[in-house]
Amino acid sequence: MARIYTHSALTCSTNLGFHFRSSHRHLRRLIFPRTLTLPHAKTQSSWTRRRVVSMDSSGTDSAKELHVGLDSATEEEYATQSKLLQEFMSIPTIDKAWILSSDSGSQAIVAMSQANLLANKRRKFMLSAHISKDETTSNQSVNFHWAPFPVEMTGASAFVPSPSGLKLLVIRNPENESPTKFEIWSSSQLDKEFHIPQKVHGSVYLDGWFEGISWNSDETRVAYVAEEPSPPKPTFDHLGYYKKETSSDKDIGSWKGQGDWEDEWGEAYAGKKQPALFVIDVDSGEVEHIKGVPRSISVGQVVWSPNSKGSAHYLVFAGWLGDKRKLGLKHCYNRPCAIYAVRCPEPKDDANEAFPIHNLTKSISSGFCPRFSKDGKYLLFLSAKAAVDSGAHCSTESLHKISWPSDGKLPESTNIVDVIEVVNCPDDGCFPGLYVTGLLSDPWLSDGHTLILSSYWRSCRVILSLNLISGELSRVSPNDSDFSWSVLALDGDNVVAVSSSPVSVTEIKYGKKVLDPSGKPSWHWSSIQKPIFKCSEKVTSGLSSLQFKILNVPVSNVSECLTEGAKIPFEAIYVSSSKTKENGKCDPLVVVLHGGPHTVAPCSFSKQLAYLCSIGYSLLIVNYRGSLGFGEDALQSVPGKIGSQDVNDVLSAVDHAVEMGLADRSRITVLGGSHGGFLTTHLIGQAPDKFVAAAARNPVCNIASMVGITDIPDWCFFEAYGDQTHYTEAPSPEDMSLFHQISPISYISKVKTPTLFLLGTADLRVPISNGFQYVRALKEKGVEVKALVFPNDNHSLDRPQTDYESFLNIAVWFNKYCKL
Repeated sequence: MARIYTHSALTCSTNLGFHFRSSHRHLRRLIFPRTLTLPHAKTQSSWTRRRVVSMDSSGTDSAKELHVGLDSATEEEYATQSKLLQEFMSIPTIDKAWILSSDSGSQAIVAMSQANLLANKRRKFMLSAHISKDETTSNQSVNFHWAPFPVEMTGASAFVPSPSGLKLLVIRNPENESPTKFEIWSSSQLDKEFHIPQKVHGSVYLDGWFEGISWNSDETRVAYVAEEPSPPKPTFDHLGYYKKETSSDKDIGSWKGQGDWEDEWGEAYAGKKQPALFVIDVDSGEVEHIKGVPRSISVGQVVWSPNSKGSAHYLVFAGWLGDKRKLGLKHCYNRPCAIYAVRCPEPKDDANEAFPIHNLTKSISSGFCPRFSKDGKYLLFLSAKAAVDSGAHCSTESLHKISWPSDGKLPESTNIVDVIEVVNCPDDGCFPGLYVTGLLSDPWLSDGHTLILSSYWRSCRVILSLNLISGELSRVSPNDSDFSWSVLALDGDNVVAVSSSPVSVTEIKYGKKVLDPSGKPSWHWSSIQKPIFKCSEKVTSGLSSLQFKILNVPVSNVSECLTEGAKIPFEAIYVSSSKTKENGKCDPLVVVLHGGPHTVAPCSFSKQLAYLCSIGYSLLIVNYRGSLGFGEDALQSVPGKIGSQDVNDVLSAVDHAVEMGLADRSRITVLGGSHGGFLTTHLIGQAPDKFVAAAARNPVCNIASMVGITDIPDWCFFEAYGDQTHYTEAPSPEDMSLFHQISPISYISKVKTPTLFLLGTADLRVPISNGFQYVRALKEKGVEVKALVFPNDNHSLDRPQTDYESFLNIAVWFNKYCKL
């Protein structure tokens, strides 16, 4: 199954409670591991004396010397909050699923992960179930008979069942330059194990962008994407440079030179330079680096072509050009890409022969996620041409197909047929366009022409059905549901999915396809018995009192220059306790802002946000204009207006909630990451009396200082100007002036809101200096500010300990000013 991707160019089992009482030293390490400190006049141990940066609104330095521990009240709050947050964080996540057919029926395999806080990693495990169906009952009930215990996949980077389900590929990626390990398992034992040394290739790509692991039809070979071996580096000794053939890696007194600098693919791809195409023989373990693909193309998402009538077997893949500069690719769909094909060598072929590469999508600027139809007649692919052509890092997608030749002889040019086109201005309640960015490895129902996929539909994620013959598109998930749904796997004509809401933990659902007398399909959904999510009593109790609704927020100050789609109301998800206003007073409100700006906050379960609700906060999650899921007109309305239109949309949503009696003006906080952090810091400057506290995760605070060091400098130009014609590696003084004007730093003189910053040192998208500049500016003017720095985290701040520490500190910070 293909990974379900998250859109955003600018985003973001162990009980630890006793540690907070029993060990002050451990408490400081876990809660304030890298708090921004000021040097002390005398050298002292950082464990015994630490100064937390904190200044009150009057400008008086209120930093306190921390000796062995915290004051008892603060320590008690951290201890109490940490226990509950740990219980939320221990809830597992469903990552992927497969349905395997056998003579005894269908078997479900669910891949899951769970935060391991002490190890600062995620445990990966699999749970299997036999699926039984009672066709005799009126509702044709379905039961999942789960194995009694999950199986932990220790050290496994990926596991991929073969098409028949008789083999399982397990990949263990290298650490510290150790070999990559490939394991082939049968139903009862490990059959093969191969160690692939660094000289053959580096780690296998498993990130969801370049990732592509594909079994061939007879299950003898697996194609995949891995890091191409690095070019050899020069060696030096006391006599200077000497040739490689006369040297040895173990020579005493020599060292490796640095060699030429090579560009990387930006955020989350440190050390990743050249993804290349490989095929492994699962019997011999022989690995072949596929020739014919030039180094200017970075390979990803490989699949095998159909192998019929003895025709040539091709490897079909997406490719990104990186011959000039590798701009950041993670969450950036505006990078030109194409669908390529190269013939896979057979044993009879000359080992040194390189077959020509074919660009199958020359006439379109974007093509990715290739999938063959069940009968092999068509090759389907997704396209982000609206993003590539406009410059928006994410945009409305389209779906296309080309005919695949039965004889395997690829033509010089192909005719690309539009299957689903970009929707600019959707009618009320109608399909708003495609926002899927990923497909199952086998997305077809048994008829061979019905495609099942997941896509955003305004503030929800829905499951859609597409008939490739008639072109009919319909919803598979319930039309009346405000939950978010996502397809996991297909079981013949039935769908295994997950469903959740902001107040409901993820559940597995089973959708049965039912035909009415006229032959029109409908879907009957049932819940699956789930030993998967056994939440603690505190979590269950906290969630039981929560409720949510989606608010339509009218666009304020509608101007004639706006397109019709940009005038349509946007949405905000309001989450609260059913006990809110029992005392005639609203709970404090957290305004939650997603990144991007071209992404969306779906109406789905978030452990972190559910935790905030459970301790007494209401949420207002704003999908301002520019978000995905609302049509292309609304999305394209914000470029050139960031810092104004998006800020006004958030303020309109807050005012709308207040007018509805859902929020108390005196107790409103704001939380956002990346572009959401850009909005957070803008809001406390443009509306300085609106928010009592704020928290910003890796925020964009000054585009002028960001543009020269980010991995996506084109984002700075596009969002500032609204087009991509201004982009240059050498910004002019006029460019820098505009960048400063539209940045939160330009409103710094008005800020008085106490603000918490959470910053990752390894962030390549919004480098940490951007946040530091804003923090220091707030300190300079006497605003209370606190910064937590995570030395090994990148833009997402999603490692288990970092995620945990971040939201624990956010809760304590907000509690301080909302007086819960």
